[in-house]
Amino acid sequence: MTEEIVLLKEAELQQLMQTKLEKAGLTSEHAKEVGKHLTYADLRGVHSHGAVRVEYYAERIAKGGTTIEPNFEFEKTGSSTGVFHGDNAIGHVACRKALDYGIDMAKETGVAIIGVSKMGHSGMLSYYVDLAAQQDLVALAVCQSDPMAVPFGGTEPYYGTNPIAFSAPTNSARPIIFDMATTVQAWGKILDARSKNNPIPDTWAVDGNGEATTDPNKVQGLLPISGPKGYGLMMMVDILSGSLLGLPFGKHVSSMYADLSSGRNLGQLFILINPAYFTDLDQFKENLSTMIDELHESKPATGVEQVYYPGELSEIRYQKHLEEGIPVAKSIYDYLMSDQVHFNKYDHSDAFAEK
Repeated sequence: MTEEIVLLKEAELQQLMQTKLEKAGLTSEHAKEVGKHLTYADLRGVHSHGAVRVEYYAERIAKGGTTIEPNFEFEKTGSSTGVFHGDNAIGHVACRKALDYGIDMAKETGVAIIGVSKMGHSGMLSYYVDLAAQQDLVALAVCQSDPMAVPFGGTEPYYGTNPIAFSAPTNSARPIIFDMATTVQAWGKILDARSKNNPIPDTWAVDGNGEATTDPNKVQGLLPISGPKGYGLMMMVDILSGSLLGLPFGKHVSSMYADLSSGRNLGQLFILINPAYFTDLDQFKENLSTMIDELHESKPATGVEQVYYPGELSEIRYQKHLEEGIPVAKSIYDYLMSDQVHFNKYDHSDAFAEK
């Protein structure tokens, strides 16, 4: 049975999440940034990275696994490179601050490659590349995560969902934004299905025996997209956001739930490109807008109403939710409205926590 849904306005949802995170121990500044980020995810319809995450963050914050007053440091390692040391702060804040350095650097030198070292979970990558595109930059972001994906031909998880996000500015008010896990679906999508008591497609994951499952509560391994191709991409992401920064790799990446009193030491990488250093910026944006128009004019396949550019459906959901309200599971809404900081639900669980 599908759980009841509550519709909330953008400002209301953001404030509820900010308040809960402040109660857990985050500073007002950091809680506001995280709330803004999670609201953005829910607006785009990526509920796996929105309000469903608040209770987990609150428990980790309350138990000391998130640095409340981090000692942030930006280390410029070259004219177009740098490392932002996150001191195991909540990742949304560390990455937002690191991105600002990268944007300034790319505007000045044409290119910026910024690593974020030792941070907590950083949420939805498209949030960051969206901000970069609004500054007329092309952006690529990759981030490692704890081992949950079964390698092609294997039976035991080794890499994480290891997402990739891309953006580019256009002549319209909104940029092209494309965000994907290198697994068929992100783990958060399965968490979202659990919260709503919904089944999942049998192509997303396997159970403890390595067999396909439609029960989100039985998942013990996620599947890479397109078999060996997704497997290669998740290795690439792990190298760029982990090994390149001297951080743990593959199965050595810290578990999301194993010990909520310790920092996670995760890594993320931003690659920012200033189109004006390579071509005429206005023409570049015009060409991308023309590309979108031509894709829309493409003849759709049988049973398909419209050809969309990658990420466009999330843009459509974004506008719809702004106008009609953001759907939130009733159980999550009740938690946000309650006085409870957390329910001691996640600590010392395995990666596929069933609590």
